[in-house]
Amino acid sequence: FSKAWRELGSLSRDEAMASFVFLVDRVCPPFKGFISDKKAIKDAELKEFAPQVTEQSAQPPSLQQVDQRLFEDQRKQIQDALNAQTFHQFSAYAQEQFPGQPEQQTTLIRQLQEQHYQQYMSQVYAQQSPNPNGELSAEEAHQQAIRRDDDSDVSDDEAGEDLPSNPAISPASLWNRQDINEFKANIKKDGTEGIIKVGHGETVTVRVPTHENGSCLFWEFATDHYDIGFGVYFEWTVADSNQVSVHVSESDDEEDYDEAIEAEQAEGGAPGGPRQDEIIPVYRRDCHEEVYAGSHRYPGRGIYLLKFDNSYSLWRSKTLYYRVYYSK
Repeated sequence: FSKAWRELGSLSRDEAMASFVFLVDRVCPPFKGFISDKKAIKDAELKEFAPQVTEQSAQPPSLQQVDQRLFEDQRKQIQDALNAQTFHQFSAYAQEQFPGQPEQQTTLIRQLQEQHYQQYMSQVYAQQSPNPNGELSAEEAHQQAIRRDDDSDVSDDEAGEDLPSNPAISPASLWNRQDINEFKANIKKDGTEGIIKVGHGETVTVRVPTHENGSCLFWEFATDHYDIGFGVYFEWTVADSNQVSVHVSESDDEEDYDEAIEAEQAEGGAPGGPRQDEIIPVYRRDCHEEVYAGSHRYPGRGIYLLKFDNSYSLWRSKTLYYRVYYSK
């Protein structure tokens, strides 16, 4: 190429290009018609496409499109944060359910993460919803339903109040499972320790001390035929052992204990027992239809109180199947 350019002498680039075109036009006249046809087709395509591009680019994105993009961005940020918080808990739970099966573990973790996100958003919406008509809150409505004691054994509670009373304590992770019959069968195979008869008007408290080798508590439970109330509390005391214990009390005993604490506090004295924080308030759960499960990261050393409340039922006893364990 350099030799060819040198042979052109003092011709400029534009003059050389013009001479080349003139030479091709003289040597091959049909080539000019071929180029003209190609140019006409290209111009027609550009002319047809140009108005569409101009019209689309001139229109700004609609508010609906902007809102949808913002919603998706916020959803991803919230879900990523929740997934990072609960990954180790859900991973330990999945390994417990499907040992040596990584694919099924991954599927279960994704399902639990999605369910946890939905429950978290339900809590957020419930807290932000206005109450202009003076209607009762979920807690007040629940307490009235308990006092009414119509013994319907059908849950009438709504999600959205499963937040700890102490903001310094992380909220619990909750989820449901459909394999209730298989779960009950496995509990029965393990023996009678995981089966409790909760009498009518009774509250059963399962006391689970934190383990020195653990960092997170897991629980699962279900019942036969009817629902039952469930809540979780944390007692700030050091247990003598790691043994799980079960305490049964009548509803009157619970009320007397609460009244005694309130009386001592009113008199300026210290409560009769160690301090307790509410992790999950007691609400009736449809655990006769599916397995209710959850986990909570240790806030410190102490004892978890898993309360199974049947005090609202005047006539029906409930058969409870449960399992608790810890993970690192």
